[in-house]
Amino acid sequence: MLSVPAALLLDFGGVLADAPPQDPAPPELVLRLYNVTGGVLTPGEINRSLTAGHHAYARWRDEDHPDELGHAEVWQRFVTGDWPRRAQDAVRLHATKLSYDWAWRSTWALRPGIPEALRAARAAELPMAVVSNTLCGAAHRDFLAKAGIGGLFGVQIYSDEAGVRKPNPEMIWRAARDLGVRAEKCWFVGDSRQRDVVCARRADAAAAILMRSSRTDREDPAAFPEPDAVVEDGFGLRDLLPVR
Repeated sequence: MLSVPAALLLDFGGVLADAPPQDPAPPELVLRLYNVTGGVLTPGEINRSLTAGHHAYARWRDEDHPDELGHAEVWQRFVTGDWPRRAQDAVRLHATKLSYDWAWRSTWALRPGIPEALRAARAAELPMAVVSNTLCGAAHRDFLAKAGIGGLFGVQIYSDEAGVRKPNPEMIWRAARDLGVRAEKCWFVGDSRQRDVVCARRADAAAAILMRSSRTDREDPAAFPEPDAVVEDGFGLRDLLPVR
């Protein structure tokens, strides 16, 4: 039996929203980088650097790093490290806007049942927060606002703004503090055993709820703690919530 939660904390990607795989070097971002750097590199060179950087950054994200990288550091470390100094300086100057553009997905859509689950949580008078690792939280915040659900969250905690990243339990503790509840009374909903279930256990959250996504199926269940419940989508989460 799951305990009655005092608050509901939710991951963004794979829980609130999802998108089909995207080109790691979107043409519009390649063009923006070409213009920002004044044509110092060819579009082909930029494309190759972005593609390699995307894969290198993805490998880094799958490691257990307690601290998040700043926007400029991500670009320098994974994309522009071997670029001419003039181009590196230009990217550093525009790093936050470029990070927004790289993080944004025009194909993001709310996962099935999420509006229903959030309405159920609100009816149960549960405060809610977003707790998500991301290159640029502003992109996620803008999507949730445009989707009409951003106002349902008392707080949104994103790793690039917080300076820490899951599974660092500070992500959950910070959300709980901002909501005025104890982490031990919160349910945390994520789609990754490696990041989300581990984070919930380290934070002593009341429950770790695993919502299955394409990422979930790439992880070895035996390598990480078991969640307290597994749901397929927002409808499954709604059915777990207490009714008032």
